[in-house]
Amino acid sequence: MAKRAFMGGVVAAATMMLAPLAWAVEGGLSDRSVQVIMEYAWSMTPAQFSKKDGTVIIVDKNKREQAMVPLDVAREVVRVGRLSAHAQVCNLPEEQTLNHRSLMRREVEKKKWSDQQELYINQLHLTTVMLLTGKIKLVEKDGDKEVVIDEKQAPQQTCTEEQKQKVRDLIAAYVKTGPALASNEKGADPAATGATAPVEQK
Repeated sequence: MAKRAFMGGVVAAATMMLAPLAWAVEGGLSDRSVQVIMEYAWSMTPAQFSKKDGTVIIVDKNKREQAMVPLDVAREVVRVGRLSAHAQVCNLPEEQTLNHRSLMRREVEKKKWSDQQELYINQLHLTTVMLLTGKIKLVEKDGDKEVVIDEKQAPQQTCTEEQKQKVRDLIAAYVKTGPALASNEKGADPAATGATAPVEQK
């Protein structure tokens, strides 16, 4: 019963977030909505993850508190993830990647998060994008409801030229206010921004 209520909360949060472009900058999510997305991001966080440099991050799934970040930080990650989702809907892969890179660079440069927390922040961004782009759905399994990744059934969403330009402007402004990105950070990385796999590299 509790599991069903939680899954329903995920869907409710995603439905609320799938509003017109205004939600990219206007209005905020309730604490409960952010917490629901945080919970689901945690369920998608792997117990072990290998970075490109060969470093392996081990996440103790029985010690959730070691990977969590404060609610206000999570809210900002979700906000940036919402904008990344709009970039994806508007077919702006470069802007989507820059948005994600800027978020991660900001958090890494704070020098306050462990590897587990950085991985979780990345996963929270990805989860937000997948919720908004329809890549997560509810299915019945053994009489219960379960959330699964479904790339093929993502609903078609449209983006007008005006909306596309607004997304470009919002991302440009966000990136400009953050730390400079190295040239090798500007290449498109679909998995890192939510375009493909549920587990990705920061």
